[in-house]
Amino acid sequence: MDLIEIKEKELLTREAAAARLHALADTLAKENDVEFERGGMRVKVHVPDEVHLKLEFELGEDGSELEVELTW
Repeated sequence: MDLIEIKEKELLTREAAAARLHALADTLAKENDVEFERGGMRVKVHVPDEVHLKLEFELGEDGSELEVELTW
């Protein structure tokens, strides 16, 4: 069972989604931690020097999906 799980879905422009991904990528490249703040709760997570990266792309009649997953 997860101790903490934060899920968020929102509609963004492609450019805004790219900016969010850039900000996360910049944080991962420069820091040992990432922070998430949602609903008045702030979570700081340590990210080790090596992580597993998983990319999935699905193309369907109802739409497409790109999933990026980092685990450690």
